[in-house]
Amino acid sequence: MYKSIVKEIGELALSFEEEKIMILFGPQAPEGLREVAVIHEVEEDQAESAIKEGSILQIDEQEFTITAVGSLANNNLKELGHISIYFSDPTEEVLPGAVFASPHVLPQIKDGSVIEFKA
Repeated sequence: MYKSIVKEIGELALSFEEEKIMILFGPQAPEGLREVAVIHEVEEDQAESAIKEGSILQIDEQEFTITAVGSLANNNLKELGHISIYFSDPTEEVLPGAVFASPHVLPQIKDGSVIEFKA
């Protein structure tokens, strides 16, 4: 399981509603990326590969099923706290740091929201 807490929401982070994309970044995110990212801090990281197809992404009380995972997503999450979550179906090859989730609805998120990846 992987669990983190939202610490900051960039002023443009929730403006991707039409594209249904959420960009997560750890606390060390560069200034230029902070405004488009949801900054979160790891609270628990017990899995080598927390994100797998078929696993659950839970944000507060909202649950999503992981449908596709890029080749570097788990490593990027562990090293940088960074992944891009698309609440849609992949239309092309899945980018290395991308994760796709269903249902295709951008989750409600706020400071203090809990993000969990469950096997």
